[in-house]
Amino acid sequence: MGPHPAVAAIRLAVRRVLHDILTEHPPASDTRRTPRGAARPCAPDIERVPAPGTRRSLSVPAGAPLDQPPAPSLRPRRPAGAAPAPLAPLVLVACSGGADSMALASALAFEAPKLGIRAGGVTVDHGLQPGSGLRADEVVLRLTELGLAPAESIAVTVGRDGGPEAAARDARYAALDAAAERHGATAILLGHTRDDQAETVLLGLARGSGIRSLSGMAAVSGADGRYRRPFLHLDRQTARKACMVQSLPVWDDPHNADPAYTRSRLRHEGLPALEKALGKGVVEALARTAQLSRDDADALDAWARQAEPSVRDAAGLLECAKLYALPPAVRRRILRRAAIEAGAPAGSLFARHIEEIDRLITGWRGQGAINLPGKVVARRQGGRLVIRQG
Repeated sequence: MGPHPAVAAIRLAVRRVLHDILTEHPPASDTRRTPRGAARPCAPDIERVPAPGTRRSLSVPAGAPLDQPPAPSLRPRRPAGAAPAPLAPLVLVACSGGADSMALASALAFEAPKLGIRAGGVTVDHGLQPGSGLRADEVVLRLTELGLAPAESIAVTVGRDGGPEAAARDARYAALDAAAERHGATAILLGHTRDDQAETVLLGLARGSGIRSLSGMAAVSGADGRYRRPFLHLDRQTARKACMVQSLPVWDDPHNADPAYTRSRLRHEGLPALEKALGKGVVEALARTAQLSRDDADALDAWARQAEPSVRDAAGLLECAKLYALPPAVRRRILRRAAIEAGAPAGSLFARHIEEIDRLITGWRGQGAINLPGKVVARRQGGRLVIRQG
C-alpha cells in the first residue's frame, strides 16, 4: 500500500525539483587545491579502521592472541590514481515549523537520499515573539530527527524599512543567503503554496504595480536559481494533511492570524469574501493568472533587453526619439533598468517614478529634472535622456 495521497503529492513535487537541481548542478569532484594550485583528494586514499569513537567490529586473524586488540587494518578507499568521488550537491529547506515547511522538510528528507543529494535545514528566528528562540530550537530538533544535516537556527534583527512584513522578509532572505554561502548549498527550498501565490497576486493588484507584480512568486528565483518553490501548484490543505498523516508536529504562527498584518487580513477576510462572491476556484484562477502574467512579463523583459542597445547613441545615452517609437511596456522597462543602473534602489522605484520619467519622452514641454530614490536625477537634454546620481 502506497503513501497517503497528500504525502505522495508533496514527495512528487520535491522529487521533480531535485531532479532539476541535479540536471543543472551535477555532482562536483570532491577535491581541493594545494598551495600550488594542484588538485588533490579531500580524503586520504587509505582508510584506517576503526576510527576513534566509532563502533565497528574487527576481524581477528586465525592464531592471533585473543588478549591483545588487533592492529587497525589498512584498506584502500579507492584504487591508486582513481578520480575522487563526486561531491553530492547540498539542498537546504527553509523551515519555520509551520505545516507548509514541515511537509516540505519531510519530503526532502525522504527523497534526497534516493537521489544521492545531501539535505539540510535552516530555521530563522526573527525575534518578534516571546519564546521565539525556544521554538527555533524545537524546529532544529525536528529537522534533525528527520535526518537533515546540517540543521541550524539563525537569529536575525528585523528592521523597519518598508513595514514589518517587508522588513522581516528582507532579514529572512539575508540569513538564508548567508547560510547557503556558509554551507556551500546549491539550492534552498521554500514552502510557498498555491494559496500563498494567490495572496501575492492580490497584493500586487492592490498596489497597482503592473504585470510583474501580478506574476507572483517564481518557482525558481534568486542568484543562480538558488530558491526553489516546489509547492506552488499544491494547496495549503494538502501540506497540512501530509503533516497530519505523518504525525509531524507543526506550529501555527499567531502572526498569520493577526489582523494587523495585511496578508493575514487578506487570507482570513479578503479571499473568503471573494470566494463567497465569485464561487470556488478563485485561488486556482489567481495562481493561473500569476503564471500567465509571468510568461508575458518575461517576454517583455527579453524584448526590452534586446531593444535597449538600439536606442542608445555612441556615448551610451538614451535617445528620446527612438524610445518614443517603442511600445510603452518595452520603453518603461528600459527606463527602469537605466534608473537602477544609475543607483536607484529597485525596491524603492515605483510605477509613478517610471511614469514621470516616461513623460520626459512622451509629453515633453520643457519640464525640469525628475528626482528619483537613491539621489538619482533624470532629465532631458538635447534630445537625450540623462539619468545619473546627483
